[in-house]
Formats: sequence, structure tokens, C-alpha cells
Amino acid sequence: MFTAYPMIVETVARAGFDSVTLDAQHGFATFETIAEGVAAAALAGKPAMVRLPLGGFALGARALDVGAAGLVAPMIDTAADARAFVDAVKYPPVGRRSWGPVRAMGLTGLSRDAYLATANDLTLALAMIETETALRNVEEILAVDGLDGLLIGPNDLSVSLSAGAAVDPAHPGVVAALAKISAAAKRVGKPVAIFANTSAFASDYVRRGFPMIALGPDLAFLSAGAERALSDVFDAPATGEGPGG
Repeated sequence: MFTAYPMIVETVARAGFDSVTLDAQHGFATFETIAEGVAAAALAGKPAMVRLPLGGFALGARALDVGAAGLVAPMIDTAADARAFVDAVKYPPVGRRSWGPVRAMGLTGLSRDAYLATANDLTLALAMIETETALRNVEEILAVDGLDGLLIGPNDLSVSLSAGAAVDPAHPGVVAALAKISAAAKRVGKPVAIFANTSAFASDYVRRGFPMIALGPDLAFLSAGAERALSDVFDAPATGEGPGG
């Protein structure tokens, strides 16, 4: 979600999605709106993920402290990148996350000891695979202990694989990469999520077996809804009767 404001987050969460993702990379999410957005999603009974800014692992730890269910780290190109990510957002012995989840304990209802014992399993750490370099290193990235899975970014991956010539999720190189990444993740038992630009892409990804699909963003939903409302007004067949009879 580009606009991580509480009412919008809650509205989208109530629309039937399993979760929402607050975007601090290309969207407008800040720590303050993440804290509010996570709570708004919880009010709707849904978990909230956060996509971090580039290298924003410190923000990731803070997002978990206020109750985020998981994090998406962009541009993870190497196992060393993935290791730095995990170190920041997982508690020992897996990582080096600092203690301070007061809001998260309140939202989950867990005691201090219970939260510490379960937090590493309750919070997802997903690495975005969106460059040719990451694709080459995907097996080493997956092997990092504490990294829970991957999220494919088809737009950036197409830019990288085409040497900057195209933004095209249907690029042949991207299509081939989906199979390679999925096979590598399946071998180690880790899930692979994917971003879908449109509902048509999302349907294709469902058929391909992706267990988690990020569909959006929210501004696209707003635009589509507004266009549909106008179309319903001006393209509706004439009935000869107005609202007043």
C-alpha cells in the first residue's frame, strides 16, 4: 500500500485480503504511519507486512516492535545482504534484533517471555529477488538461516534482465526466472511470494502455485473504482426514470 493511512489500511484489509503490505520503499509509509497502519489492520483482524526502504533494516526492527507481522527487504543481491537483514530483525540465536516490542506485545496479547520465545517464528523476513545478480545467487540467499522466504519483484527483475530496456513482468527472462526461483525455494522448503501488477498477472501466479501474491497498489484500486463509477454513470442505459421517479 502506497498510502499507509489508518482508514485506507483498514478499508483495504476489510475488503477480503489475507494481509496488507505498507510500502516504505516506493510508497509514503513512515514509522509513524506504519505504527498506525499496523494497528488499523489489526482492528480489521488482518496482519500487516512492511516493505522496507533500500537498506532500511533498522526501520524493519522498529516496525516489528510496533506489531508488523513481517518484512520485505528490497534488492537483496547476495547471501551477505540476506544475513545483514536477518541479523537486524531476528532475535538471538538467529539474529541480533534489539529488545523493545512493547506495542507488538500489546497487539498480540503475548507476555514478554512468550513473545521472545515465539517472535522469530511469528514474524516473516522475506528477501526480494529483483536483479540478475540476485537470480544468480538465489540458492545462497535461500540458505541463510533465519530468512523465511523470498518475494519476487517482476518489474525490477525485468529492468535488470533487459539491461534497462523494458519494464515488463511478462518478459521471457522473467518468466524463466520464476521457475528457477520457485524450484530453488522448493528444494529448501521456503515459500516464494510475488508482486502482481494486475489481477490478470495475479491469476496467472495463482495457477503457477505461488502461495502469496501482493496485488496492488491501493492507488490502483482507487483509480479503478473511480473510473468504474464514472463509467457506470455515463454508460448506463437510459431508463426514462430518474431517482425521483
